[in-house]
Amino acid sequence: MFKVITDSREKHPYKFKNSITKKLETGDYSIEGYEYLVCVERKTKADAYGTIGNGRARFIKELQRMSEFEYSAIVIESSLSSFLEPPPFSKMNPKSCIMSLISWSIKYGVFIYFADNREMGRKLTKSILEKYFMAKNN
Repeated sequence: MFKVITDSREKHPYKFKNSITKKLETGDYSIEGYEYLVCVERKTKADAYGTIGNGRARFIKELQRMSEFEYSAIVIESSLSSFLEPPPFSKMNPKSCIMSLISWSIKYGVFIYFADNREMGRKLTKSILEKYFMAKNN
């Protein structure tokens, strides 16, 4: 059995059984003992747009750190079709946002997953960490 680590700075953390909260250098979720091997970054649609736009420089630094992991992923709490409808505050072109995500995924080797909603994002994050742990321990 493994313990999910939730970053202590995560504002609206997912709830997992058998989890702990502590500061992670990179990402929002990892596995105890594998903190520098696997990470998952959670984004709402609004957060993703903000990160791609105004927070771009900071996010690229995060992606550079994530590229050093064996496995890293970004889980966006939105379907792809919903993501193409920008949040009301954003002036970003949705297609440009998608192209940035694709480009960064290739450049930094970070997997991008779209989850329809928060609960799907939680389940997907758990599955990613569980599958990683099983692969490393079989």
